[in-house]
Amino acid sequence: MNTLADTAAVVAVFSAAIIYGTDVFCALVLRPAAAGAADASVADLLGRVHEYGDRRLPVPGVLSIVATALLIATADGTPARTGGAVALLALLLWLAIYLRISAPINKRLRAAAADHTVPPDTRQLQQRWDSVIWTRALLQTIALAGLVTAVVTT
Repeated sequence: MNTLADTAAVVAVFSAAIIYGTDVFCALVLRPAAAGAADASVADLLGRVHEYGDRRLPVPGVLSIVATALLIATADGTPARTGGAVALLALLLWLAIYLRISAPINKRLRAAAADHTVPPDTRQLQQRWDSVIWTRALLQTIALAGLVTAVVTT
C-alpha cells in the first residue's frame, strides 16, 4: 500500500476498535448487568451512559467509515481493497442497526434520565437494545478483521 492507504488503514483500525470495544463491553457486561437492575436504575444510569456515548462516540464511528472508504479508494492491491470493502459493508450495516434500533432507544433513556423519570416500558426498551448488541459487536469484529486483512496483505 502507499502512505495514504497505510494511514487510512491505521486510522480505520484504531477508530473502529473504539466502537468494537464499546460494543463488546456492552454485550459482555452492561447487557447482563442491566437485565438484573431495577427499571429506575436502568433508566437513570443507562440514560446517562447513552448521553455521553451518543455525544462522544460518533467521532470515531464516522472516522472509521471515512478512513475505510479512503483505504478502499487508495489501496494498491486487491486483497487490501477487498478487506476494506468487507469492513465498510460491516460498518454500514452496523450504522443502519444503530440508527434504526439503538439510537431511538438511547434518546428515550437520555430524556428519562434528564427528566428524572422512569418510562413505563423501560424493561422492553432495554430488551430491544440488548437484542441487537451482539449483532453490533459481531459486525464490528468483521469490520476489524477486514481492516486487519487490508493491513497485513500489503
